[in-house]
Amino acid sequence: MDTADTMPATARRAAEIAFVRAATEEPLPPPLTQSGAIGWIRENLFSTPLNIALTLVSIALIVWVMPPLIQYMFINAVWTGADRDACLVSIEHPVVGACWAFVRERFAYFIYGFYPISERWRVDAFLAMLVVGIVWLAWLRAPRRDIGAAYFFVVMPAVSYILLSGWPLIGLSKVETSFWGGLLVTVVVAAVGIVVSLPIGILLALGRRSQMPAVRLFSVIVIEFVRGVPLITVLFMASVMLPLFVPDTWSPDKLLRALVGVALFTSAYMAEVVRAGLQAIPKGQYEGAMAVGLGYWQMMRLIVLPQALRVTIPNIVNSYISLFKDTTLVFIVGIFDFLRTIEAARIDPKWATPTTSTTGYAFAAVFYFICCYLMSRYARNMEARLATGHKR
Repeated sequence: MDTADTMPATARRAAEIAFVRAATEEPLPPPLTQSGAIGWIRENLFSTPLNIALTLVSIALIVWVMPPLIQYMFINAVWTGADRDACLVSIEHPVVGACWAFVRERFAYFIYGFYPISERWRVDAFLAMLVVGIVWLAWLRAPRRDIGAAYFFVVMPAVSYILLSGWPLIGLSKVETSFWGGLLVTVVVAAVGIVVSLPIGILLALGRRSQMPAVRLFSVIVIEFVRGVPLITVLFMASVMLPLFVPDTWSPDKLLRALVGVALFTSAYMAEVVRAGLQAIPKGQYEGAMAVGLGYWQMMRLIVLPQALRVTIPNIVNSYISLFKDTTLVFIVGIFDFLRTIEAARIDPKWATPTTSTTGYAFAAVFYFICCYLMSRYARNMEARLATGHKR
């Protein structure tokens, strides 16, 4: 007899029921104390007793510093005026804060220095080209980034040199580098140092690890000698001593000497950064590349260097940020960079007030902070995208 026929009707109906859920239940939201702003605050600011103490101290410092800073920088600040009288204490202004009228009146000088007024469009064109090149390379989803690299490293430097220096054959009057100044000089020095230091640093790092004694010795001498002296010394050597070893007709101008010194100094530090990345690559990567028949330069270009540079992204960007801030040292050899133009403008009797110097330095601090912060944020985003912090 069939077993199903002997089962009671209730049992048969229960057996026919399929205990399979037709639709999944929506997941429950996490507790409010572990998600959103409250969760982030609890995890990052109040997770441990030490974090709680540091958070409270930081809040106390902010409460102590920010109100008077806001009062000085914005509420009591002077935004318009033609001369120092606008930023002096008077019956109309019993409390005077930052003298932003001084910055507004000298803003063009801070950007162009002594560059001829009628030719300043060339500086604007150079800055626009630089922004296009940076965005093209920094935007990881930009189309044809290979063309962007060729534009940034080949086309833009040549066109920028012609624009800024001039070429009478095409109607651009000659502008000596002694007239360059302000933000223009800072950007030029930083851009040249950033663009040149990485390839030279890679060559020096590879040379230091080379099996050829002469190449290794030369690389070690260059790296250790340059890293063993301050940047000011390198700038003085490039600016003062270099003309002593070449004829006057061959002696480069002051800005070019500073560019050589900055590029050489940064390249030596970049070489050690790259060498650290090369040492972090497992030996098996080298052996695997050689096993498939790759030559030395193919192995470095296709296998080793991409991994080494990815590992050292934070250190590379840190060197670039340091270089950008160190551009202020070129004023030691008589070059009017961005900070130097502020130094020169603040002692002008037309704007001699107790708050002029502070305002100028505050303006410079904000500028350098914004530039360095943007570089740092981009590096962090790049590092997160490449997941360099989770290799193992």
